[in-house]
Amino acid sequence: MIARVACAALQGVDATRVDLEVDFARQGMPAFTLVGLAEGAVREARERVMAALRAVGLRLPPARITVNLAPADRRKGGSGYDLPLAVALLEAAGIIPEGSTRGWFFAGELSLAGELKPVPGILPVAILARDEAARAAAGPPPKAHPEGVSSCARQTGAQPAGVRPADARSATTGHEGTIRGIIVPKANAAEAAVVEGIAAYGASTLGEVVAFLAGEGDLVQAVPPGMAQGAGGMHLYDFAEVKGQEHAKRAIEIAAAGAHNLLFIGPPGSGKTMLAQRIPSVLPPLTAADALEVTKVYSVAGLLDAGQGLVSQRPFRAPHHTVSEVGLAGGGAYPRPGEVSLAHRGVLFLDELPEFRKTALEVLRQPLEDGVVTISRAMQTLTYPADCMLVAAMNPCPCGYATDATHACTCSTMQVQRYRARLSGPLLDRIDLHVEVPAVPWEDLRSVKGGTSSAEMRKRIMAARAVQAARFAGTHCRTNADLGGALLEEHCRLGTPEHTFLGKAVHSLALSARAYTRILRIARTIADLDGSETLQVRHIAEAINCRVLDRERM
Repeated sequence: MIARVACAALQGVDATRVDLEVDFARQGMPAFTLVGLAEGAVREARERVMAALRAVGLRLPPARITVNLAPADRRKGGSGYDLPLAVALLEAAGIIPEGSTRGWFFAGELSLAGELKPVPGILPVAILARDEAARAAAGPPPKAHPEGVSSCARQTGAQPAGVRPADARSATTGHEGTIRGIIVPKANAAEAAVVEGIAAYGASTLGEVVAFLAGEGDLVQAVPPGMAQGAGGMHLYDFAEVKGQEHAKRAIEIAAAGAHNLLFIGPPGSGKTMLAQRIPSVLPPLTAADALEVTKVYSVAGLLDAGQGLVSQRPFRAPHHTVSEVGLAGGGAYPRPGEVSLAHRGVLFLDELPEFRKTALEVLRQPLEDGVVTISRAMQTLTYPADCMLVAAMNPCPCGYATDATHACTCSTMQVQRYRARLSGPLLDRIDLHVEVPAVPWEDLRSVKGGTSSAEMRKRIMAARAVQAARFAGTHCRTNADLGGALLEEHCRLGTPEHTFLGKAVHSLALSARAYTRILRIARTIADLDGSETLQVRHIAEAINCRVLDRERM
């Protein structure tokens, strides 16, 4: 007998269907063969599954077992195939009723004691099951009526001889039938339940799954968690706690309003890290669609806590400067999302930017421009989302005190040049705002007057974001940071005074074409915060003032 069970393989942050087929032949010498381009963890599933079956009191009769993972030309990895393999073996051996697994997606790792352990990537699998269920509900495309069927029969819905009405319970999606739901470990159930349109069931042990399929027990359908914690915008830090640095706060407000990349330059102890940590507190809450995107990345990376549903807070990732290129951009022998993807729809903070490996920083150039990371290997090409806001911090020189009036800089001109040379021109061009963060005077530190709060900044930022959402409705742009091409020309039109002013700045500062585009985008955001439909000279002047490294070329 051949049993067939639906499961899935991960490709990037998406899942593709895999049919796990088991041929259970009683003839011949007992053997177990697994084919279908399975990696190590999948091949080891045999030992875990056999031990788990014994632990729950089930034993397979001697047989020649062949397991195929179709399509056989696509790599399969991870331990999520344990549960589908176990139920397929039981169905093929006749221990659970034939057809009881039809219409179910399975995923989960088995312990030797028969317990179900959580696995990464459940959310993409649930989305795949939901999509297949939707296709099954839509039904096959209409076909031409066979010859010999009368027009009367076509009009009344009568069936010709030999044709029976389709049974809803046997309606098929391929060979598997109507998709009824997904069965996963209990720790993954909340994650699977966030996908609307598919029933998700969690089980603690293999025995519970077997009893459910045999009609001898029930599994409780998981309830989708809400997004209450994200809607409130609860954050540990608030800009009201920051003394002074109003210029830096203004730059953060501009950057957050238009989703621009930002670089802080200042001496040690000036508050660069403190400012960056508070940026998520002024960003708009994640929408349901964005939260689903972020959760998919964290699901594939295996970073969701047990029982966690949607990621409701915007990510804030701050990798150490020793991070590798693979750690930053993603990839590896078993590809995983990198830090730039884990910061999707959030903030990627790189402290002490020149201390990062130059090769690691250069891999950020394409993700910062395109919003995705494409990883190409001999066997596959994967794409991870990477639409994040880059925030970086650096000292003005190796000792850090070149711009500090209270400390003497001990660096030579050559040392400063070598230090700055660790950052390439193309990378700096992709960072919209370069802002100086000076040391905070003693008077400001002792002041009891509170600074601008995160709530006040968020209110203005969300108003500017609402303007952009209305402006870019129906286009590929989400924020001003995405502006380019015809949309840039349309929404950043300059009058004669503005054109003359910007032209002089371009020539005097020797700006690149990319820097010119960045200035227009920043000016557009400043105008949105100002409530202005048109760009004015003051908007362009402030935008240029937010690019310190360009002005240093004068």
